[in-house]
Amino acid sequence: MTAQNPPVASDGDPAWIGTHPRIQRVPSRDLTLFIQRDFLSADECAALIERIDAHRRPSTIADANGDGYFRTSETCDLDHDDPFVAAIDARLATFAGIAPLHGEPIQGQRYDVGQEFKAHTDYFDPKGADFAKYCEVAGNRTWTLMVYLNEPAAGGATRFPKIGKTVQPQSGKLLAWNNRNTDGQPNPASLHHGMKVRSGVKHVITKWYRERPWG
Repeated sequence: MTAQNPPVASDGDPAWIGTHPRIQRVPSRDLTLFIQRDFLSADECAALIERIDAHRRPSTIADANGDGYFRTSETCDLDHDDPFVAAIDARLATFAGIAPLHGEPIQGQRYDVGQEFKAHTDYFDPKGADFAKYCEVAGNRTWTLMVYLNEPAAGGATRFPKIGKTVQPQSGKLLAWNNRNTDGQPNPASLHHGMKVRSGVKHVITKWYRERPWG
């Protein structure tokens, strides 16, 4: 396999992801986590920020835990019929080597001063009240790809407390991680915290992939 001949599979392959130029694999026995700087250009980031700001709404969570301040960001479901968004979506799928049909629509998030997403996992808890609602058709989430679109003046890092790793926002930087263990079960070490922005605003996009085709 080469960058010109990517796999098209139902799941991401760490060996494939590791072939990308300038890719960094975070040393951890407990979580498969990659970082690639400059995945998106400054112009691409600006165009995505413009779309997010135009259509943002309050973020929500599944399996509400009674904490009204658990996720305080704003969210935008980006329009896949927009050719620019579709092109970004295709690049993410090629990066991961996952068939596009397994991907949820790209979601944008905006964090203002004081906003955060407390420590959480992206997979749905198989014992959670809303598991059937969110996973009956497409199954659980497998891989997460997240790209920072800008750098807030202070704060806004992504912390993985189970592996002692904190990633600072940087425009165009991509994070990719597997939400499962090697046995395919949900991995608690994928717990991560979108930390509070202390100054400025943070924008990111997030792409989640599923066990089965989406929708």
